[in-house]
Amino acid sequence: MTDEQLMRLAIEQAKKAAALGEVPVGAVVAKDGEPVAMAYNTRETGKNATHHAELLAIDAACKALGGWRLWQCELFVTLEPCPMCSGAIINSRIKRVVYGASDPKAGCCGSLTDLFALPFNHHPQVESGLLAEECAGLLKDFFAALRKKREEAR
Repeated sequence: MTDEQLMRLAIEQAKKAAALGEVPVGAVVAKDGEPVAMAYNTRETGKNATHHAELLAIDAACKALGGWRLWQCELFVTLEPCPMCSGAIINSRIKRVVYGASDPKAGCCGSLTDLFALPFNHHPQVESGLLAEECAGLLKDFFAALRKKREEAR
């Protein structure tokens, strides 16, 4: 599959999150261009701060591949990873991260800071902006609807 096709799978995962009232972020771990694991945010439904799409996809990929080292894998995610997810990317040795929308408030692949530039033992390749408008649009629409719902509740 192409990078765009893999990101479109991540977008479909993000839409599943939105349908549950979760922040619409989706992630896909791929090996040799084929999806190994997919996930979406479930922090609200799972009542767990660590239920980010990236962490869930990394966990599922480790289980599917039978090990914690994902050095042959790539991560496609609709939103720039946060510090927690960036740490998991480093620790799982993912070779490449491709994300859609930048996150100026929590993004750790160059927006707020760049954890991958620090002297950790692993430095994934990072590519940003793939289908960025579509990824950002999901987030903008979600938060606009959330604000409207809150205003109507008042």
